[in-house]
Amino acid sequence: MAQISSLFVTRLYRAALSEHGPAIDAEELEASCYSIAEDDEAGQEWCEENGYPGYTSYASLTDLPWRFPIFADLVAALDAHAAGFAEDLEFDLEDRKLVLEDIWINILPEGGMHSSHIHPHSVISGTTYVSMPDGASALKLEDPRSARMMAAPGRRKDAREEMRGFVYVKPAVGDVLLWESWLRHEVPMNMAEDERISVSFNYRWE
Repeated sequence: MAQISSLFVTRLYRAALSEHGPAIDAEELEASCYSIAEDDEAGQEWCEENGYPGYTSYASLTDLPWRFPIFADLVAALDAHAAGFAEDLEFDLEDRKLVLEDIWINILPEGGMHSSHIHPHSVISGTTYVSMPDGASALKLEDPRSARMMAAPGRRKDAREEMRGFVYVKPAVGDVLLWESWLRHEVPMNMAEDERISVSFNYRWE
């Protein structure tokens, strides 16, 4: 009888943010994101100059946990989630550790999108979701082998999730998703009338 194994598995971590760390009030976190966006003139200018829809603090603010206590609490929770994911990945960290490298806010309006990308120089990347109105876009993850498929036929529409070329994950408010930073992903167009708010982050090995 034939034996078929799954090799070189790509892992996706999904959990409620509240499973680890201090309790974080979702409404307070959302209000903080809007407050930061309104005051961050450098970030607003960067978004306008670079054609970024909505707002991101990625290029302008590097010290959110220092500025706002709720972000310090958020990092404490994310550290625990990242440690759990690293354990699942069976990383041999030796005498080093995973450390938060970047954390930034994303506010995506109706019609906004974030094209396919990876996060170079990081080990684990992820997002926690602050506001996901009805119709807000899911996270789209791409099979890392796509560039090597060559002449292979496409997958059937009813293919098992682990066999698909793309997987769409619809998170809820309060979810945290983690993946290895080489995994290509994107946020398709936001079809909701209201803004989609998330906080993304990277961990490095040091």
